[in-house]
Amino acid sequence: MTTPGMSAKPETFSEIDHPPRLLMGPGPINVHPRVLRAMSASVLGQFDPEFTTYMNQTMALYRQVFATANCWTFLIDGTSRAAIEAALVSTLEPGDDVVILNAGRFGLLLAEIAARCSARITLVEAPWGEVIDPGAVEEAVRRVRPRLVAAVHGDTSTTMAQPLEEIGAICRAHDALFYVDATATLAGMPVLTDAWGLDIVTAGLQKCLGGPSGSAPITISDRAADHIFARRHVERGLTVPGGGGGAGLRIGSNYFDLAMIMDYWSDKRLNHHTEAASMLYASRECARVALEEGLEARFARHTLAGRAVRAGVEAMGLEVYGDPAHRMTNVTGVIAPAGIDYDRVRGRMREDFEIEIGSAFGPLTGKIWRIGAMGVNARKHAVLTTLAALEAVLRGEGFGFASGAGVDAALAVYRDGAA
Repeated sequence: MTTPGMSAKPETFSEIDHPPRLLMGPGPINVHPRVLRAMSASVLGQFDPEFTTYMNQTMALYRQVFATANCWTFLIDGTSRAAIEAALVSTLEPGDDVVILNAGRFGLLLAEIAARCSARITLVEAPWGEVIDPGAVEEAVRRVRPRLVAAVHGDTSTTMAQPLEEIGAICRAHDALFYVDATATLAGMPVLTDAWGLDIVTAGLQKCLGGPSGSAPITISDRAADHIFARRHVERGLTVPGGGGGAGLRIGSNYFDLAMIMDYWSDKRLNHHTEAASMLYASRECARVALEEGLEARFARHTLAGRAVRAGVEAMGLEVYGDPAHRMTNVTGVIAPAGIDYDRVRGRMREDFEIEIGSAFGPLTGKIWRIGAMGVNARKHAVLTTLAALEAVLRGEGFGFASGAGVDAALAVYRDGAA
């Protein structure tokens, strides 16, 4: 007799065993082998002294990665979007004014989340492929007097990197908190939290840090922490006499309540959730790998890889997308030439060469491919292999250029960089 709704022989599918693929899109990228090894360590209880030591070590490591002295530097369990939502829902109350820099998909995402917080949104905008003039931000901040200014550092949808230092100074001058989404740039381009006056910065592992998606580093300044703690409300099942809470409006999400998560990461160890042990191991190892290489050396490696990608695609007669003065070093937009089947190029890269490059969103859909060179993939062999495959595919699609031109141009960049 079988249970209703269940087949006599359950379908279990086959073991996961796909061929290895070189992930050269805008993220995720291939995970560093050391990170994979760290994730295989046995799980510990969340209050085991050895595990809480790992938590404290992770905080110390990411202070260095974020270039900050912030006490509140830790992890959000979830993808990079989880940390974005935690930052916004924990700082914005209904009716608060927020100024959001919008020049791509992920600026619009900040506005989407802020709207769900019932904040009043003022957008400062630029066309896709450009960055926003700090003067326009200052005008909006003077006029609106916002609680928060929110920006994306490197928007992979447009491959542009927004300058931040001047905006940080504007926010300090007008007593606005400054939140930055650095998902695509942390550990690949400089993110100078303290020097640039950034109050909250969030990231993810799946880009330049070279880990899997699922854990999101965050750092919070003291003045932002004071604002968040003013909204602290201890979960009812955890309250003790004298435990108290904040006078402000309770944060509108339990899971993304930064005040409660910060209590969990503090010496109080006030339980909020069961920490994702394997992802903490991954996050810790990502930071160790980055710091052992040295951040300046790591930035230089990403810059060199990006230069090689751009030189290679231009030597093939392709055009690089966006404002040259503000391109990200680690993701390159390549304008698809007229008459070439956009999707078939990506499909042949994957099917014939096991290489993934990225498609595009919104107004750039079907117009640019996005090639990432990040983390363990920001290396000569990965760049050259990708360019050689792209050459072969484009030749097969009838796009003419001198055979080997792209690889030769990229090799020249690497030779000059090593000189």
